Amino acid sequence: MGCSRNAFVVTNLTIPHATVVPDSALAILSQGEVNGLCTARTGRSYELFRRCALAVMTSGSETDDARELMDAYAEFDVTFERVDRGIRLHLRNAPARAFVDGQMIRGVQQHLFAVLRDITYLSNEIEQRARFDLSSPAAVTDTVFHILRHAGLFRPGPTHGVAVCWGGHSIGREEYDYTKDVGYQLGLRALDICTGCGPGAMKGPMKGATIAHAKQRVTDGRYIGITEPGIIAAEAPNPIVNDLVIMPDIEKRLEAFIRLGHGIILFPGGVGTAEELLYLLGVLAHPDNVEIPLPVILTGPESSADYFRLLDGFVRSVLGESFANRYEIIVGAPERVAARVRVAIDAVLKFRDIHDDAAYFNWSLRVDSAFQQPFAATHDAMSKLVLNPALPAHELACNLRRIFSGLVAGNVKEDGIREVEARGPFEIHADPALMSQLDGLLRAFVAQGRMRLAGREYSPCYRLMR
Repeated sequence: MGCSRNAFVVTNLTIPHATVVPDSALAILSQGEVNGLCTARTGRSYELFRRCALAVMTSGSETDDARELMDAYAEFDVTFERVDRGIRLHLRNAPARAFVDGQMIRGVQQHLFAVLRDITYLSNEIEQRARFDLSSPAAVTDTVFHILRHAGLFRPGPTHGVAVCWGGHSIGREEYDYTKDVGYQLGLRALDICTGCGPGAMKGPMKGATIAHAKQRVTDGRYIGITEPGIIAAEAPNPIVNDLVIMPDIEKRLEAFIRLGHGIILFPGGVGTAEELLYLLGVLAHPDNVEIPLPVILTGPESSADYFRLLDGFVRSVLGESFANRYEIIVGAPERVAARVRVAIDAVLKFRDIHDDAAYFNWSLRVDSAFQQPFAATHDAMSKLVLNPALPAHELACNLRRIFSGLVAGNVKEDGIREVEARGPFEIHADPALMSQLDGLLRAFVAQGRMRLAGREYSPCYRLMR
């Protein structure tokens, strides 16, 4: 699954100039939005769009280093032209891999205008107009709802059910093939797939489901990808994604997953997958969520059994048995996983119907503010996180989630990489017993090659302070 740095460089071919126009509702913009884009050449929103646009046009690149990607295509630029139908994009020095016979690949074009749609919406409605109040948990959830609705992800009426699949972007061939097998079995049961949209365990389930949907003549199969600006360059949307949405930050991305999905499947991964699991378990630990059904299954091939024993042992030792009771581990049995998920999702949909909750958005789930507020991975913030068993379990889960979020930033996000290079590794402080558990988990991730793409030497972005 991995590749050397040279393999990325040799594919670094560009198209000097290309013009792209939207061909769908993905780029329906107001005149005000179009005018703003045409006049904007500086500022955060323009640079954010440029970076996200570059990411979707380099899907499949063998790199998970956001800075490496930006440096490789430093001459890439985009300008906007106002036309009667809305807007036209002029691309200069765009990645050649996004084109065939001089025309942009249709799926890449859709992803490009999904980026334009979401970055424009986030800039106009959240940053400039401050349309949404982010001061309370309910208000943040309402913002997540509006972003997903604006992206067209809600479809009222009967639903196949959405299986959210989490897992690492840097996994071996056996684990990747297993994710395809599970996706195939999910697709045979007509389930839609939602992932973080990138490679590895995010692509495999979608790939398997496409074949199964074809066999079952499911013509409206959905392959939903949810990402955010900080991670999109390291985990560019894979070509199977047909519903792409860019959330403002990782916290809203995580909430979008659990609001949109009807069941969660975790495949093997690294610190990002651990972050997702800790977020999920921390949310489900709230007393208001005890009776709300949301099936969680951890699964992988037989060869991944030790990985799950390690992760399960960490959860039980650090957070307690009640947290571990919210998930089930099934190893080496794709058909069993899918059958269990299908039955559990049917129960979720029935529960939503009985309690008058929307099938397409889980309003009932309680998400506390601590799990919603964006965490900026700086040296100061990382060193001040309290990791002590004396904390209430849900607070400890929240702080552990932030630790792993910081490690993701230091591993693959451009700002995090620069922070570590400038000031050295993040320093993590913890209770001695907890530190021992954390050290064992992270050492195992490094030894198993789960921190970066295989074949790339890993230099730790963290230091455990004893």
